[in-house]
Amino acid sequence: MLNKIRETIVPMIDRIGSIFAKTGISPNGWSIVELLFAALSGIAFSSLCGNWILGGSFLLISGFFDIVDGSVARVTKTISNRGAFLDSNFDRIAEILVYGGLISGAIGEPLVVFAALASSIMVSYTRAKGESLNVNVSGIGIGERAERIFILAVTSIMGFPYYGVILIVVLASLTFIQRFIYIIKKLEK
Repeated sequence: MLNKIRETIVPMIDRIGSIFAKTGISPNGWSIVELLFAALSGIAFSSLCGNWILGGSFLLISGFFDIVDGSVARVTKTISNRGAFLDSNFDRIAEILVYGGLISGAIGEPLVVFAALASSIMVSYTRAKGESLNVNVSGIGIGERAERIFILAVTSIMGFPYYGVILIVVLASLTFIQRFIYIIKKLEK
């Protein structure tokens, strides 16, 4: 859903990319920054810190830099398969770090947090596998990565991270099912 909005605000995102491109940091460098903020988010959520507001704030910053890396690649015309591969893997590592922090911080029932992580990874996996089979699934589903980051960050900042986790389980599971069915139907042709 937010990816559909992203298409309408690409010019603004590209202006942001132009600003960050002036630093000389490569898109892959910004992907690393995203991963570092995700790690800080996980630490903030964990038993080491236990600060939901800080965890949610770092998660929002991480999500911002997930936008920056792609926009820098676009405006500098350095989009590459290598960069896309690194970005995708860093995104999965980021999710593992954040949800690992949530489990460590005993935010809620560990199996529910694990279900949020598992369903989130399955959403990404179905997209990757679908695209490897030439089925474009971008925009298919109601719980893509941007929505999941936003939900968890906002509910954490509001003091209710576990409600965000539960909502992510539902939305990511529905998105996985939507994508799974969509890909199966496309592959029948």
